[in-house]
Amino acid sequence: MVEIRVITKEDAESVTWLSTQLGYENDIKQTSARIKHINNSNDNCAFVALVDDKVVGWIHGFYTLRIESDPFVEIGGLIVDETYRNLKIGKQLIERVKLWAEQHQVKKLKVRCNTKRIESHQFYERVGFKENKRQIAFEIDLD
Repeated sequence: MVEIRVITKEDAESVTWLSTQLGYENDIKQTSARIKHINNSNDNCAFVALVDDKVVGWIHGFYTLRIESDPFVEIGGLIVDETYRNLKIGKQLIERVKLWAEQHQVKKLKVRCNTKRIESHQFYERVGFKENKRQIAFEIDLD
């Protein structure tokens, strides 16, 4: 059975390890600090999925305001351990973020995927998301 609960800083080691499965290299201290910041924010939520008390997945959602559109919640990250995929754990994590969004009177949930992650695109379509546009992301270092 899968348990979904709010993420805690004690989950930092598991979350850091899971993130490496998608190529993100962080250390536990960084992850713990981010979890603390997210949990202290009214505009963010994060949950973990547990099987037999082991963290096997996590999701992060955040409330987003734009001048040109109604508020929405965006999934900032979602991962399920590769050995636990295809067990509907990702869908359960999304359902928990949907509930959080509804509690904040938000009517739309969005997610962005790297164009290379075809399996992620297929997953999101299976759970009800529809592609609405393609983008190119830019960034600049501020140091």
